[in-house]
Formats: sequence, C-alpha cells, structure tokens
Amino acid sequence: MSTAASVTPMMAQFLEIKEQYPHALLFYRMGDFYEMFFADAEAAASALDIALTKRGKHLGEDIPMCGVPVHAAENYLLTLIRKGFRVAVCEQMEDPAEAKKRGSKSVVRRDVVRLVTPGTLTEDSLLEARRHNFLAAFATVRGESALAWVDISTGAFHVMPMAAVKLGPELARLSPSELLVSEADEAEARELVDDFGISLTPLSRGSFDSSGAQTRLTDLFKVGTLESFGSFSRAEVSAMGAVVDYLEITQKGKLPLLRPPQREALDGNVQIDAATRRNLEITHAMNGARAGSLLSSIDRTVTAVGARLLERRISSPSRALPVITARLDAVDFACDHTRLSEDLRDSLRKVPDLDRALSRLSLDRGGPRDLAAIRNALGQAEVLAARLSDAQLPSLLAESAQGLSGQEELLALLDAALVAEPPLLARDGGFIAPGYDQELDEVRRLRDEGRGVIASMQSQYAEETGISSLKIKHNNVLGYFIEVTATHADKMLNPPHSDAFKHRQTTANQVRFTTPELTSLETRILNAAGQAQSIELRLYGQLREAILDAAPEITRLSRALAEFDLATALADLSRAEDWVRPRVDMSRRLEIEGGRHPVVEQALKREGAPFIANDCALLPAGEAAAIWLLTGPNMAGKSTFLRQNALIALLAQMGSHVPATTAHIGLVSQIFSRVGASDDLARGRSTFMVEMVETAAILNQADDRALVILDEIGRGTATYDGLSIAWATMEHLHEVNRARALFATHYHEMTELSKRLDGVENATVTVREHEGEVIFMHEVRMGAADRSYGVQVAKLAGLPESVVNRAREVLASLEDSDRKGAGPKAVIDDLPLFAAAPAPAPAQAKVPEHIRAVAELLEGVTPDDLSPREALEVLYRLKDASRG
Repeated sequence: MSTAASVTPMMAQFLEIKEQYPHALLFYRMGDFYEMFFADAEAAASALDIALTKRGKHLGEDIPMCGVPVHAAENYLLTLIRKGFRVAVCEQMEDPAEAKKRGSKSVVRRDVVRLVTPGTLTEDSLLEARRHNFLAAFATVRGESALAWVDISTGAFHVMPMAAVKLGPELARLSPSELLVSEADEAEARELVDDFGISLTPLSRGSFDSSGAQTRLTDLFKVGTLESFGSFSRAEVSAMGAVVDYLEITQKGKLPLLRPPQREALDGNVQIDAATRRNLEITHAMNGARAGSLLSSIDRTVTAVGARLLERRISSPSRALPVITARLDAVDFACDHTRLSEDLRDSLRKVPDLDRALSRLSLDRGGPRDLAAIRNALGQAEVLAARLSDAQLPSLLAESAQGLSGQEELLALLDAALVAEPPLLARDGGFIAPGYDQELDEVRRLRDEGRGVIASMQSQYAEETGISSLKIKHNNVLGYFIEVTATHADKMLNPPHSDAFKHRQTTANQVRFTTPELTSLETRILNAAGQAQSIELRLYGQLREAILDAAPEITRLSRALAEFDLATALADLSRAEDWVRPRVDMSRRLEIEGGRHPVVEQALKREGAPFIANDCALLPAGEAAAIWLLTGPNMAGKSTFLRQNALIALLAQMGSHVPATTAHIGLVSQIFSRVGASDDLARGRSTFMVEMVETAAILNQADDRALVILDEIGRGTATYDGLSIAWATMEHLHEVNRARALFATHYHEMTELSKRLDGVENATVTVREHEGEVIFMHEVRMGAADRSYGVQVAKLAGLPESVVNRAREVLASLEDSDRKGAGPKAVIDDLPLFAAAPAPAPAQAKVPEHIRAVAELLEGVTPDDLSPREALEVLYRLKDASRG
C-alpha cells in the first residue's frame, strides 16, 4: 500500500504499522473501537458477519472499514482465531491530550502490543478450561530431531528428542493448536498438520539457530547454563529456543512465566498413533466432540488443573512400573478413605484455575479477579493441608501434600488487601478492602462522603465565628466558598477572623469567603476519584509482584491440588461404577475377567439396559505371541469387545482402576487399533487404501510388548485377495511382531490358523436363532462361529423382504455348491435372474367363524367413547362371541 502525500496522518500511521504485520489482521485502536481497513476489513467483516463500511479515500478509492468494540473484542478474537486468522492488536500508547500538545494535527502514538495466534491465547474466554492449549516447535539439527511444547496459559514447558517419523504420533498425543517449523521444513510439515487441524507457522532459520537459542533460554531463566535443567541435545535446544523466540515476537517482549523445561523420554509413555487414538475415541469421539469419548466418560475432576492433568495422563499412559504403582496407590487410598475423599473434593470444588490466573498476571493481562483466584486457591490449600495432617498418605500424595502449605504470609496479605468479590478490571477500582491502606481510605471518604466532610467543616466554622447562619456552598465559578449575610460581614472582615477567612466576593445580601483549608479540601475532593484509582492501581502492582515472587511455590501448589483432585476423582468413579485395581507387572499377560467398555456401559445404563461383561486371556508362553481370532456376525459386539480390552490396558497404565472383575496387565509398550475405516478423499485414498496404510504401520512398528486390535482386515477388496492379506497379516503378527493381539474377521477359513500357529486361539461372539430371527447374546466364548448370519442382520437392517428372500436362495445354492466341490461361478450361471416383482403372497387359511365374529365386534368399538359400564358389556359380548 502506498503512503502518498494525500494520505491522512492517521492512515499513514496505519499503513506503516500494517506493513510490519502483513500476515495478520490489524486491530487498530481508535477510542472505544478496534478498526480494520482495506483487505483486513473485508476479510474480518466476512468472517465475523459484521457490517463493512467506508471511511475516506486512498489513492482516489474508498477505504473499506469495519470495527468491533473494545469491551467485546475477546469474542471476536476467538472467532477469528478459530477461522485461521492471526490478529495484531494495536493499542493507543498515549492519551489523546498528550498528542495534541505536539500540534493540532498530531496523531496519537500507537503500536502493536500483542500478536494473537492459536498457540498464544491466555484469556479464559478464549480457552477451554479443561484442556491444555499447546504451542509446539519441531527442529532438526545435524540429523537429530526434537519437539518442544509449551502452554503459556499454565507455564508448562516440555521437550523430547525424537525421530522425524515419530512426529505424527506425538502431535496426535499433544494436539497442539500451533506448530512452529523452520521455513525449510514447511512443505514437508504442511501435509502432516493438515491431517490434525493444527495451525502451521514457519519461522526463519535464525529462530531455530541452536547457539542463539541457548542464549535466549539462559537469559529467560536467568542461569549461566541449561545443565541444571538437564542435558539437552542441539535439536532440543533449537526447538525450545524457537518457542521462546516466537513468544518474544508475539508477546512483544512480555514473556509469560514459564517453568524450567522438562525433558520427556520417547519411551516413557505408551505409543499410540493418530489412527488408534481416533479409533479408540480416547479424548474425542469420532465426530470430533469431547462428548462420547473415554475422557468425557471418566472425568469426575472438580478443578481445571485436575481436568488438564487427567487429559495428560489419559493421552500419555506411562510405561514406568513404579510410576503406575504410585498412581494406583493414590487411587486406592482415596477409595479406602471415602469420608476424607469427599471432604477434599468439597474443598477442591472451590479452587479456581490457579495456573491460568498466574500466567495472566505474569503477562500483565490479569486483573483483581486473578489476585482473588490466587487468594482463594491458597485458602483452600490450607484447608486441605489441615484435613490431611493426620493421614498416612501413600508416596505420591505425601509428596504432593508438602506443596499445599508454606504460603501463609502471601495468603494473609491477599486476605487483608482484597474484597471478597473484586471486579474484572483493575481500572474499575473497588477491589482493595477497607482498612488495608490508610491513604486510600481517606481518599475514598472524601470521594464518597464529600458532603458529610463539608457539613462537618461548616459546623466547625460556625462555632469558631459564632455565626450560626454561616454556610459552605459551591458553584462552578468559585468552587467551594463560605457565605454569610451582609449583617455579619464586618465581623468576618476584621480581626481575628480576617486572618483565617479571605474575602472572595460581595453580593447585594451576602459576603463570600474562603480558607486555605477549604481550598485544599476542595482540590482533594475533586481529585479523590482519580486519586483513589491511582492508589488502587499502585497497590494492585504491589500485590501482583508479591504473587510473582512466589510463582515457583504457587506452581508446586497447583500441581499438588491437581494430584489430589485426580486421585479422588478416579476413586469416586471406581466406587460408583464398580471398578477394580488392576495388577500391572512386567509380564506379557493380558488377563481380564468381566471386562466392560466404560463408554458403552454408561450409555446403556442411561437407557436402563445391562452391559454384558466378557473375559479376555492373552497368555503368551515365553516369547511367543498370544492372539485371539474372533469370529461372529456384525452387530454382535466384536468391535466393542476389541476396544474395551485396549481401553482397560490404557486405563491401567495411566494409573486408574478399570471396569472389570479382575485385571492382570503385563506392561504394554504400544497400543495399535485398526477398527473401521473410511475414504480419505482429500488425499485420493479409498477405504481399502486407508486400511492397508494403517495395517502397514502396525506391522512395521509393533514390538513384542504391543497390544494390537484389528477388525476386518482385507474386507475392502475381492474375497480371495482380502483373505490372503488377512492370513498373511496374522502370520506376521505371530511370527515377526510376536505381539498380543485381538483379530476379528469374517473369513471363517482363518480359524484353521489356530491349528497351525501355537499362539492363536479361536473365539466367537455368540448368537441365537429363533424362527429365522437372530438374537445377539454379546457373549464371547472360545471356539469358532458356525456361520456369519449376514442375511439375518440384513433383515434386521430393514432390507426389503424380496431382497432378503432372494439372498437366502443365493446363499443356499452357494453353500450346496461348496459342499459338492463346485465353484461359485457354476452356481451363479445356473441361478435364474432376480425377479423385481414381489413373490406371490401365501394362500390365506380359512378363518374360523367365532374368530371372525370377535373381529367384527371389535371393529365397531371405539374405546375412547365407552363408559366403564359400556366397556364391561362389550367384554361380556366378546366372551360370548369367542365361544361361538
């Protein structure tokens, strides 16, 4: 955009600032509105569904313009961010009165104070309280790669060394809102992040320079070396440095309060790829919503910090046996001490979002309510600490309990300083409690009780002068003044009163005076409101600094609250749903008695229907595999059975009780699921291709501690092709991967594998057939299904009767041909063509006379019109008619 001489000073300023942020919408502050111009206005008006207007001209053309009010800007920001925009917030950096001092045509100085992007949100209204909002960066240095991620709304900062091929599974685990990559890696990363719906932000190579990153990190944490936090590779330092550099860019130098980086080991968590997370619906249901997911069904946490900890745990089940055992011990303790757990949960319900309040204060985007949130959390922490003082806590909770106390001075300060319910914004005032600051109390008294103070002074002067009719009045010319009648003028104009009272004005009937004390009081009253606000803002700054000085201790307290919330929530779930503690060890067993699917069971319970529990026993002998080949018709519950066992293993390793009668889980390193598939039209992949890609990933990655669940491999192609692929896949799992697996199939020929492969056993979901109808029992037992019941299921689905009958004919012919050794082609050649006309109705049997008489009698009866007596008479007549 050109800045020609005809451009107004204001528009010239806009164009200059916009040039620095070409890829963001510029929210240009003008009084009480953020205005947007040119292409920004057109894009924002369309995205926000607001009016597009015009303001002045530029190079002879109308300037498109739209605007949003400052007080409602957050809602508009959220909409824009969700639609993929970035927003540069440009504020007025001085008062318009100051600008006018430089000349009548001077423009108020403005500058961008923040670049709002998906990964840098901090406001509660823009975030989901129960989910993290991660900003991630992926870096590669000399063949080594690493992923760093941060949630600036909580301060969490993590880094992990990893191969580039592992990026997809980790992005699926973390679900970051935004990913930073080097410009050189943008094209390669673009396809990957599009699959996950992540916003991709390319940065210059300088942002990923490991030497510069080292300096940025040491400056940020005020240390001479990063070794005190751990030993980081060049790639890890590069990724962390890129995150910090981006935060400096977007936050305009106001860096959030980040915790020291924590290094995560790639093999520390159960590996779960994106397809498996989607299939198992761990944190999101198939439709993308939280409702219907495993997370939604088990979440009984009562704090935001506890909810986010649950999401992390369920997304990243541990592979460390001591960690799992400690978490299970914590849940056991909460289960065994029901009264204590309920008391703790009552206190935890009153805990606000400590992490996000602290983050907003560190970025200077907070307010009095964030101060109150810290105060309330500290207060409830003390209540919890007192309640736990005599408890014999397990190791994890004992360690957490130590972080609940130690902030008595800060709590006392905030208690004394703040009112119970402060306003949202500091500039609104009224959040400092009376009695905390003497100067503020005096100013408030002047502001709120000015009339009373003047009346008190009037009484004082009347008594001193002996003039009872003396009044203190006010007008816009003199301000406050003392007025007496003309008859008392001489007394006021002569000593001793003339020394104290200065003559101001004489009218026909009154004489007016002032005193230095009254003039001073007038100034103080007129300035009291502004002065009260100034004092409160100063005190706000002091309280904010006191909180930030204690930030490490507050962060530790927040983690402690989250641990207690999660342990008591999982215990509440276990008691209510009849779950049990699993036995987790280093074996390779997966032995579950009475296992249930947690999500399906809850859904059935709401409908008043029972869930049929089932056993599963994958018992590898030595280093061999253990595989169940599951057969049975569609709709019988195979997919539910497959998923429930994977979810039970996942729950056990996150440190939770599980929905079963008993469960013995040998440590699982990976969970793979290929259950159901659909076309990937955007990438030109058919259902079969998607299925094969996912199956290939499993066969290439699964180790002997993996748990694999596969459903209907090979069904997307010709029968013999599909059977051969399924057969070869099963052999590979058994001979090469040596994994524990549940393999569901409709290819009954595969049941022969149990005779050839030692680790394979047949299992089936039972059904019953009654008068041509199929009844699903939802029970899993050992053995193979005798048939598929496909025609019966098709009938249940509502296929026309003629189609179902025709299918039965073809099926009978094919089965007969198979028994005789003839191929299916011979049968098909001999079958008559399908007749579109419906089959003739069967001849009706003659209806007995007495039945016809009853029917005729009922035909003439309208129940709604009958009185009780008439109904009884009809009943007698029916009985007579039935006897003939």
